[in-house]
Amino acid sequence: MIPYQKLLLENKAWAQEKIEDDPEFFSRLSQIQTPEFLWIGCSDSRVPANEITNTQPGEIFVHRNIANLVVHTDVNLLSVLEYAVNYLKVKHVIVCGHYGCGGVKAAMTNHDFKQVLNMWLRNIKDVYRLHRQELDGITEEEKRFDRLVELNVIEQVHHLAKTSIIQRAWKRDAYPHIHGWVYSLNDGLIKPVFELNADSNIDELYKYDDL
Repeated sequence: MIPYQKLLLENKAWAQEKIEDDPEFFSRLSQIQTPEFLWIGCSDSRVPANEITNTQPGEIFVHRNIANLVVHTDVNLLSVLEYAVNYLKVKHVIVCGHYGCGGVKAAMTNHDFKQVLNMWLRNIKDVYRLHRQELDGITEEEKRFDRLVELNVIEQVHHLAKTSIIQRAWKRDAYPHIHGWVYSLNDGLIKPVFELNADSNIDELYKYDDL
């Protein structure tokens, strides 16, 4: 069997199982989506948002990219954020990285990954530069790798707070809360590492005064 055909067969089986468990599942799901969460995660196939949080379709609005980055020029990410915050009215935005992230690992090297990947990984290298003293002080490479994963998540949470999208929502609604989490491939558990909310202080340089 051609691999993609197996996916189609599995889809039919899944849909049939859903209908047997709840005959109104799809008709109800098709009417409206009211997720409480926006998930900004890594594209890694081992970290599916719904699976690791045991949530159902419609509960989490998802954006994924390599190493769960929030880049201020990424129109794709910003359009998802705008829609989730201002139209879906999500109460929580979660940046979830994971230990063993290939993007973070690649950024720790000096290899040339060609222009597009080099450009993307530069954002993670900047995180390393900001925290060089702490990271260079970690002698064990694997622990340094894990810490960079955590610091990368923390920086992306800060990047969200620097957007006018989040600041305007904070001023208007006092939400969403922003959470930084790291998922472990070894035991399947999520570790909260950082969070910001409407009461949090951010650098004055990034605050908008005319929202």
